[in-house]
Amino acid sequence: MAKVTVIGAGNVGATVGNVLAHKDIVKEVVLLDIAGDVAKGKALDSWQQAPIDYYSTALKGTDDYKDTANSDVVVITAGIPRKPGMSRDDLIGTNAKIVKSVTESILQYSKDPIIIVVSNPLDVMTYAAFKAAGLPSNKVFGMAGILDTARYRAFLATELNVSPKDIQAVLMGGHGDTMVPLPRYTTVGGIPVTEMIDDATLTAIVDRTKVGGGELVKLMGTSAWYAPGAAAAQMVEAIVKDENRIFPCCVQLNGEYGLNDIFLGVPVKLGKNGIEEVIELKLNADEMALLNESAGHVREVMNVYDNMNL
Repeated sequence: MAKVTVIGAGNVGATVGNVLAHKDIVKEVVLLDIAGDVAKGKALDSWQQAPIDYYSTALKGTDDYKDTANSDVVVITAGIPRKPGMSRDDLIGTNAKIVKSVTESILQYSKDPIIIVVSNPLDVMTYAAFKAAGLPSNKVFGMAGILDTARYRAFLATELNVSPKDIQAVLMGGHGDTMVPLPRYTTVGGIPVTEMIDDATLTAIVDRTKVGGGELVKLMGTSAWYAPGAAAAQMVEAIVKDENRIFPCCVQLNGEYGLNDIFLGVPVKLGKNGIEEVIELKLNADEMALLNESAGHVREVMNVYDNMNL
């Protein structure tokens, strides 16, 4: 069975570990944080939950990268979270250094792991991890689209008074205000959502989705963790169980959608090798224009990172 390391024992990282443990699909979850006692405490707390919630996954907290040796999957949540008034892009200076350092440290003890990045600004932190890791692009990618589509689907479930289980959706682009929800690819129990909701209401839900993270920051004074943590755990599950799930993920594009050398959210097939396939949808002119606008913003922030010369 697989070994999974989660870097960062804050709210998101601890949730990833706890949700993964409940799935009972990996042998061990290592929770690593520079605050080693916090990581040890949260791992111990989750392990003491095992007899109650009935799982066997062992959890270990540490501040020593040696404990991450031979990890199959690594989830990077390390970095500072957003505070009210901050954009994701405001975090780049601090979090870029953290993500680069973390990735290099992981590779000292794990030869060929799959790396899932959750730290913000997501698209650029995935780029930073990719450059630091020196691994193929199918092995380094980011979690954003699953969370964004989950928010979109949750809002639709509330509006339509239906189970969120029955709502499927695709969302593309950067993880931020320029993300591109695609109502044309949104269904409720197989029924196109456009047949169940008026345009104005749907547009309002799309707009709310774009700032969904900011809404939670305003309410709580920090970034969300339950849904982001569960989203990252779902990606780990698809890899460990080789499920070939179709998810929107932040990946390097090399010609798909006419875009090159950029990390952007698109639908992919996720399995044991990480990104098994990038799925290229036939976007219409309006959708492609929105995707290009989102790509332009992401490229600007990637250039900021490049100019930091880390």
